[in-house]
Amino acid sequence: MNTKEKIIHTSISLFNEHGERAISTNHIASHLGMSPGNLYYHFKNKEDIIRHIFALYSEHLNTHFKPINVNDDAFEHLTAYLDSLFELMWRYHFFYDNLGDILSRDESLKQAYIGFQSTLLEQVRQVILGLRDSEMITIEEQDALELAHTLKLTVSFWTPYIKARRLSGNLAEQDIYHGILKVLALFRAYSTEKSLIKMNQLREKYTQLAEQAPTLS
Repeated sequence: MNTKEKIIHTSISLFNEHGERAISTNHIASHLGMSPGNLYYHFKNKEDIIRHIFALYSEHLNTHFKPINVNDDAFEHLTAYLDSLFELMWRYHFFYDNLGDILSRDESLKQAYIGFQSTLLEQVRQVILGLRDSEMITIEEQDALELAHTLKLTVSFWTPYIKARRLSGNLAEQDIYHGILKVLALFRAYSTEKSLIKMNQLREKYTQLAEQAPTLS
């Protein structure tokens, strides 16, 4: 990694471990063993770092959640979606935890976030319709948008929900797998008879991963 990438990587790690509000650019520079001036050569301030992190977050979603084509294996796509969703929720969980505060401090980021979320909602709706057209689920056209909203809500608020219910406020990989199971449950509610066995296989997979994942002491 070059210096800029190291700053971003370290920032994500520190934000996740200690909370975004508790970490300043001085903390990040100190952790990397560099001067604040060297950090400011690459980023204007902490908000600038967060904007770059958001760009990575957005890129991940755009790259890994493409609509399903008619000739695609819908089950493989759904599995890939859930695996990518785990990576997203675990890697960027600080962003979900403090979203309102982060956006309130940066108008340009808030505008970018709102625009991206509108695009993402339609992207998720198209994924749902792709699963329907592949006979993985059965759902009315008008309900696809509501399911898309519900899926996004579950992903966005799962980690703060868990942290708020835990005295330590910490998060473990196991918690993310349980969140993926909640997402899968939403899809399973619309399963066709044809897909139910495969849906149950996915449920078993993530249940086992949740049991194997490191837990908090």
